Amino acid sequence: MTAVLTAVLTVLALLAGGITAGVLFCVALSVVPTFLRLPADRYVEVHRLIGRNYDPTMPLTVLSGAVTDIVLAALGQRAAAQVLWGAAGALLLGVSCVSHLANVPLNRAVKALPEGPVPADWHDPRRRWRAWNLLRTGLAVAALAANAAAAVLAH
Repeated sequence: MTAVLTAVLTVLALLAGGITAGVLFCVALSVVPTFLRLPADRYVEVHRLIGRNYDPTMPLTVLSGAVTDIVLAALGQRAAAQVLWGAAGALLLGVSCVSHLANVPLNRAVKALPEGPVPADWHDPRRRWRAWNLLRTGLAVAALAANAAAAVLAH
């Protein structure tokens, strides 16, 4: 039973880690450069549209991946795999922390702006948002690499 459970959890960990890294990589590669090129009022409009479907889905994906990794680390496989599963879980928790403590507050500030022209005293968050997104993207890619290595070493 443990072998089947481990196999199922390994697939789930790889899926969650791959989706997280893939989405954040895509955002870093395509969405952020687009955001930086838009005039402020268009940026606010587009940011509101793009965030609609990421917001409910990505926290669940990231946290379920972290929990899955931590469970795999606790199942007592080979020591190297346990360390890697634990590291992947910690890295995904780092993604979640960066998201909730940095990116999400900036997202909320953008979404709270009134419709129409951006206020004259508006502090453009795009460069800060990009920096935080690059950090969480790096953490997510490292988590995926740790997951892949753990999956190989576990067998």
